[in-house]
Amino acid sequence: MQTTEKKRVAVLLGSEHDAPLLEGAFKVLQELEIPFEARIISAHRTGDRAIEFAEQAHEKGFGVLIAAAGKAAHLAGALASRTMLPVIGIPLSASLGGMDALLATVQMPSGYPVATVAIDGSANAALLAAQILALSDPDLMSRLIERREKQAAKVVEADERFKKSFT
Repeated sequence: MQTTEKKRVAVLLGSEHDAPLLEGAFKVLQELEIPFEARIISAHRTGDRAIEFAEQAHEKGFGVLIAAAGKAAHLAGALASRTMLPVIGIPLSASLGGMDALLATVQMPSGYPVATVAIDGSANAALLAAQILALSDPDLMSRLIERREKQAAKVVEADERFKKSFT
């Protein structure tokens, strides 16, 4: 299906092997009806492509970049150094339990921020991207509020079932 609608979020993976760890992000973006584009771009193996993507992202209509990488995890930082768009880093558990990727993602120099979620926290990365976009999109804000209300209702239902198991 061809569409003229611009993608609002770019989800960039450092490796094809990382794709299963991004399923949470893809699911949330689809659920919230946020157009996105997913790409494999490595900060190390295809550095020129990463820089080009970051430099052109705003003019292509993206509002937020999500970058997922393991090990040295320089993808988010490389993108942040070449764009003014918000960049959300997802450190992945490729090695050392993801601690290497977490530190590489979160320890950015002053002036080049990367919002960082938990190791393998792709769903939260998508939700943070949605919250950023919702600041200027009332319909998206409504969908986010509705999602939170549904989550709260599920907890209340679970509590009721749980209480009944002890009475």
